Amino acid sequence: MSPPIFRKNDQPTLPQSSVHQSSSTSKRQSIMIAGCAILSVGATTMVTGCQSNPTVSSSAAVSGKMIDFETADTVQSQAQGRAFNASLHAKSERYAQLFDQEKYPSTENQAKLHLLTAICQHLATEHVSVSQANYQAAPFISPDSIDAGASSLLKTILETYVYKKETSGDYESDYDSDNGDFYESESDYDGYVDAADEVVVEEYAEESDDIAYDENGYDENGYDWYGYDEDGYNEYGYDDEGYDQDGYDENGYSRSDYATEAYETDDYESDSAFSKLSELNPKSMTEQYEAMQMAKQQAEMAGTASAFPPESASGVLGQMLSMIHRTPEQIAASNEYQYKNLMFSSVSQYNPKQRQIQSVYSYDYVTPTISASVQIPLALDFDNSRITVDPSVIMPIMAIANPDHTPLPNEMASHTVSFGLPESITEQLPPAVLYDAAISAIQDSMAELAPEHFSAVDIRNDRFAKEVGASRAVKVYFGSQQSGEMIGKTLKYMSKSLQDYVDANPEKYPDGAMLKTAIDKLQLYNKGYQSADVGSLLQLIEAIGPISFNQINYYYLDSSDRLLAKQQRMNIGGDLMGSTTTVLNQVRYDKTSFKNHVLTPLLAESFGENAKPAIDGNAWMAEQHQAEDRLDTARYARYDYDSDYTDASDDYASDASEYDSSDDYDYDYDYDTDYSEDYNDAEDDTDNR
Repeated sequence: MSPPIFRKNDQPTLPQSSVHQSSSTSKRQSIMIAGCAILSVGATTMVTGCQSNPTVSSSAAVSGKMIDFETADTVQSQAQGRAFNASLHAKSERYAQLFDQEKYPSTENQAKLHLLTAICQHLATEHVSVSQANYQAAPFISPDSIDAGASSLLKTILETYVYKKETSGDYESDYDSDNGDFYESESDYDGYVDAADEVVVEEYAEESDDIAYDENGYDENGYDWYGYDEDGYNEYGYDDEGYDQDGYDENGYSRSDYATEAYETDDYESDSAFSKLSELNPKSMTEQYEAMQMAKQQAEMAGTASAFPPESASGVLGQMLSMIHRTPEQIAASNEYQYKNLMFSSVSQYNPKQRQIQSVYSYDYVTPTISASVQIPLALDFDNSRITVDPSVIMPIMAIANPDHTPLPNEMASHTVSFGLPESITEQLPPAVLYDAAISAIQDSMAELAPEHFSAVDIRNDRFAKEVGASRAVKVYFGSQQSGEMIGKTLKYMSKSLQDYVDANPEKYPDGAMLKTAIDKLQLYNKGYQSADVGSLLQLIEAIGPISFNQINYYYLDSSDRLLAKQQRMNIGGDLMGSTTTVLNQVRYDKTSFKNHVLTPLLAESFGENAKPAIDGNAWMAEQHQAEDRLDTARYARYDYDSDYTDASDDYASDASEYDSSDDYDYDYDYDTDYSEDYNDAEDDTDNR
């Protein structure tokens, strides 16, 4: 594009001002024209680069990856075509390597595939396990963190509300209850207030006589006789109704907060602390927060800092906050005297073909001066719909609740009791079907999790990996989002499996059957949300709630992707509690650890081949019900005997009283009548004589 051409026009001579004005105008026009030229050249260059140019000279060098359609050389055209196809194929391969995770899996996807293979194989084969869990507490915020000394948003809101309640003197109910007898009646109270107002008015009138007012009725400070300026506000910035220029009173409430509708709501009627949180507004919250922080700083500088909020003014809410919050000293004491000496352990046997799980759980607390240990054998049999347990732990509680039907340990034929589900439940939904649906749902749900949640771990310096002989390890992070998503997917997959089972047995589940109707309704609800929504809900609870939780799993595999061990780290805590409790659970799946464990003999004694048959818990409970029914029948029979005897006694007494009253009445009446007649006859005879 050629540069613009400027031509000189012959113009008459103008004054100097006109010359300067014309010169500045021409300069501006020149700048505008130059700018337009630059934009035009740039736009032309961009358009030229984005489209093919058919006027390119044939002598120009043609790229080996492009086809020169102006050349009639067949050999050259074929070579260019092959080069062009090879270039397209290379670009397609590169694109596939970026996004095709099935053919070109990333490092995370490879770790996920290894883990899924191990889990599927693990759940399908018989195996044993030995686990040990330990606990440790730590401050929720590290002392070296930038957040040290800062409170969570929820705690700040609660503390600000408590501080507002303390400083505003909101103790009307307490004042009324403590001084309820001071005024004998409402009229006495009104009379007292009126008299006090009159005294105040008189005193103020005497003082105002010495104050000079201008012609508009304002004193030297700009206030009228009533103490308000020309805008209607007093020296504190409140009008005659007690509101400032923004419409809030001294307690931070607006006029709308005192509307009639507000008093008619349940929040107003409720006197709970949480319901009153809705009455706060942002302006009041910020002001009270600044005042609260200032009060804290002053207390710290004066050396009188104490637990905040003060229990004397904060009521139940403040006491609850103070009670659940743990100081660093309390955390250290818990680790030293509780968690260091506490251990949960278990041994288990898993038989997937028979759908059986047999375990022994142990709680052990050992110190130099005290020792406690509790073992609970537990077996689940999904094929036979039975659960077997050693009730020794709950026997003392049963003896207190039902001493007549609680046997002593030496009176039991076996130390385990087996309970079975009623047929009314197993006929509707067999536990084996529910078990298969759960196992399948877990595998399918993990397969759908995003690969970025799985990562390969360097185990060269991992002591636990060396102990179990692992070749690789896979880390899986489950935060609130991933945990919720996993729960949502598992529920949906289980619902789908149960739906398939119901549809495959139409004779057992006709239209209108209770289970079929419930599953259809559950499937209908499942269409209204996505699994990630459950994770978002848990994130919301974690964000505004007093608890934070996450879980990190390390799976240790051998070279053939066989699961050897698992290490699970769960963190539970929150700022309101002031601490985070870490649960570290290590699980081994080797038979050597299982055979050498101290709980393995108890597992064999409870559920092994030579174990005593478990007591039939259903028959035992049926005998108790029968005995209670017989006692109730006898009790009701005694009530009937007592009522019959009482009725007979009442009837006899009633008949006797009626008989006595009728006889007495007839006798007295006849006696009086006969006596009167005889007396009258005697008088007549005397008169006749």
